[in-house]
Amino acid sequence: MKKITLSIVAVLAFGFANAQEVKFGVKGGINLSTFTGDVENASSKVGFQVGGFAEIKLTEKFSIQPELLYSLQGAKFEESGEGFSYENTDKFSYLNIPVMAKYYVAEKFSLEAGPQIGFLLSAKSDFTNTDEFFGTTSGDEDVKDFYKSIDFGVNFGAGYDFTENLSAGLRYNLGLSNIAENEEGDNGKIKNSVFSLSVGYKF
Repeated sequence: MKKITLSIVAVLAFGFANAQEVKFGVKGGINLSTFTGDVENASSKVGFQVGGFAEIKLTEKFSIQPELLYSLQGAKFEESGEGFSYENTDKFSYLNIPVMAKYYVAEKFSLEAGPQIGFLLSAKSDFTNTDEFFGTTSGDEDVKDFYKSIDFGVNFGAGYDFTENLSAGLRYNLGLSNIAENEEGDNGKIKNSVFSLSVGYKF
């Protein structure tokens, strides 16, 4: 983690030192997230993200864009059988810090890729159990202790500038690290997977 953090700091320092132009902005959008790995019956849930960014232009076509985003993620689980059904929604909130390399393949259209580190702020699980004998029970519980506080991933995406200030972006976050806080002897892996559609405004 220390090496990755130092690498990000070095990239940002280089970017600011060699920047032709720096623009700051805000962005927000919709997440469609789920879990991959050793999980069953996981499906996508809708969340959102909001935060700020700085676009550090190094050349006319190439920029570095660090961001600070509050992101709601997680997954849904459903299972049913004879006489019972089970629904569960995991709701995770992260503080994500992606650092994107952007290349403008056309005047207003850019492709981007870069690493991301995420800090888990909260993790809750909402559940509803229905049984033909015992009826329906529901509730929510804090499950943060079952998941790691730091997540690493890589982002791929594309963006389009409608005007000098207004832009939109589509991005996919591929989780690289196992976020499950496994007990001894448990090798199960759970990773984040998030599609996001966002709108940004540069000042």
